[in-house]
Amino acid sequence: MTAVDYQDITTDEQLRRYCRTLSHAKTIAFDTEFVSEHTYRPVLCLVQVCADDQLAVLDAITIGDMTPFWETLAAPGHDTIVHAGRSELEFCLLAIGRRPTKLFDVQLAAAMVGAEYPAGLGTLLTKFLGRTPSKHETRTDWRRRPLSKRQIEYALNDSLFLPALCQTICQQLDSLGRRAWLDEEMETWQSDIERSMSQERWRRVSGNAGMDARGLAILRELFHWRDAEAQRRNQPVRRILRDDLLVELARRGSADPVRIRAVRGMERGDLQHRMDEIAAAIQRGLDLPEAECPPRPTHEKSPELSVLGQFLFAALGSICRESHLAPNLVGTPNDIRDWIAHRMSRSRSKSAAVPQLGRGWRADYVGRLFEDLLSGRLTVRVADPRSGHPLQFRES
Repeated sequence: MTAVDYQDITTDEQLRRYCRTLSHAKTIAFDTEFVSEHTYRPVLCLVQVCADDQLAVLDAITIGDMTPFWETLAAPGHDTIVHAGRSELEFCLLAIGRRPTKLFDVQLAAAMVGAEYPAGLGTLLTKFLGRTPSKHETRTDWRRRPLSKRQIEYALNDSLFLPALCQTICQQLDSLGRRAWLDEEMETWQSDIERSMSQERWRRVSGNAGMDARGLAILRELFHWRDAEAQRRNQPVRRILRDDLLVELARRGSADPVRIRAVRGMERGDLQHRMDEIAAAIQRGLDLPEAECPPRPTHEKSPELSVLGQFLFAALGSICRESHLAPNLVGTPNDIRDWIAHRMSRSRSKSAAVPQLGRGWRADYVGRLFEDLLSGRLTVRVADPRSGHPLQFRES
C-alpha cells in the first residue's frame, strides 16, 4: 500500500473535530494497535479508522483521552466493523461502559460461510478478496514516537479493507440464510465478554480442574490479591504470580509462611516481601464457611460420555465442513460433552442451564441432528474414505 491519503489526528481538539465529522458516517471500520506486555491493562497506542472510505489515524499516545471516539462509536446511526474485535470491544467498555453500535466482526461472520475459525485478517483477505497483505511491522513497539510512514501504512491496512471484506461476507451470509445466526452470535459474544470482564474472572486461571470447593475458595482469594497487586504496580497479573503457583498454593491449602516459601517459584524477593499478604489471602479462603465456597463445575464423566463425545465430534466436523461452517465456531469437544451430559442427566431440572449446543442457531443446526443420532432415528456410515466429507447420514 503506497501513497495513502489519511487524516493524522494527534491532539484532543483534532479528535473532537474529527468525531463531529465521524458521527455522520454510515460505516465505521476500525482496528487498534496496543502493547500489553508491560502493564496491568493494555496500552492503547493507535486507532486506524476507515469511515465511508475515508482513512484516519488516531494517535492515542499523544491524544490521551480517547473518550470522544468511543462515544461516537456507541452512538446510533452507523455500522461498526472489526476483525477479532475482543480487544476493541474491551477498550470501548472500559472507557464508557457501552458497546459500539451494530458491531460486526468479520472473523465470526467468515466462520459462518466456510472460513476456518479463528482466522487471521490476512487469511480472510486472501480468501475473500484475493489480496496478500504485508507482514512487516508485526513486532513494532507502537508506543515509540515518531512512527514511520511505513508503520502507519501497515497499520492502516488493517482497517482499509474491512468494509469490502464485510460486504463480501454479508453476500455469502445472505445466500446461505445465516444473517440471523450472525446477529445472535454477535449478541452472545458481546454479552460473554461483558460478563467475563465483571464476573468470576478467577475461574479462567489455568490448571484448576479437579479442585475441591475449599481449594477453589483459596484460589479465588489469591486471584483477587494478585489482581489488586497488579493494579497497584501497573504490571501484568502473571508477572506478579503465575497461574501455576496460584493453583499450587490453593491445592496445598496452608497459610503457614514456611510452607508457602517451600513452593518452588516463591523465592523471588518481591514475593518474600508480600508473604504476609499471600498468607492472609490463603487464610481467608480457609476461614470461609463451607456454604459460601464456590461450587465445583459439574461435568459428568463416564466411559459412555467419552465415546459418545468422540463420535459426535467427528460427526460435527463432517456436517459443518459440508455446510460451509467452521466446526470450531459451532462447538468444542467440551461443548459436546456438556450437551450429552445435560441430555442424559436424570436429575436435571427445568431451571438447569442449557448448554451452548442446546441454544439458538446451534440447537437448530446440530442439536436436533445429535438427538436423531442418539435416538437411532439417524445412522452414519463412511460413504467415501477419500472424500473431504467421508461421513454420510441416513434415516433409519
